[in-house]
Amino acid sequence: MRPDTGQVLHFSEDPTIKKFVPHVAKTSRQTRPYVWAVGFDRCPDYWFPRHCPRAMAWKGQDTRPWDVERFVGAGCGERVHAIEYGWLKAMMEVRLYAYRLPADPFVPIGQPPHAVVAEEPVVPLGPPEPVSDLIELHEEAGIQLRVLDNLWPFWNQVTASTMEFSGIRLRNARRSTN
Repeated sequence: MRPDTGQVLHFSEDPTIKKFVPHVAKTSRQTRPYVWAVGFDRCPDYWFPRHCPRAMAWKGQDTRPWDVERFVGAGCGERVHAIEYGWLKAMMEVRLYAYRLPADPFVPIGQPPHAVVAEEPVVPLGPPEPVSDLIELHEEAGIQLRVLDNLWPFWNQVTASTMEFSGIRLRNARRSTN
């Protein structure tokens, strides 16, 4: 599930949204109200239940080959996503929807950019589209999906490596075993 040219996507478990209004999310570090969405490259970050903690790593421009082999696996592509066993059932059962939004009012946020934001209300281009099997989406995109007992050992090693990385909802992960 990716946006077409001139579009960005917003993923939600709520299929009833008619208009996205800028707001400050409870979990946001940002103090300005935004409508949040993602472009083509960051869509896989949201192929999960909303509250599911996930650690993601991928090959970047400065990533060393041994780190790709160590974290993704030899011959297994350039990206890995990890979740905990406790979230696997939710991952298989969640009903996720993608809203296609016009890209024009959105600007990149973050350094490097990890999302796009709009400071004005945005009306979807059409009804929300059900997102298909999330595990299949990972497979089709060539993204390794790893299921771990605890995300923290993986996260701690990835963040100390040359891999690019992102963690979402990590506060929902099991407590660290370290």
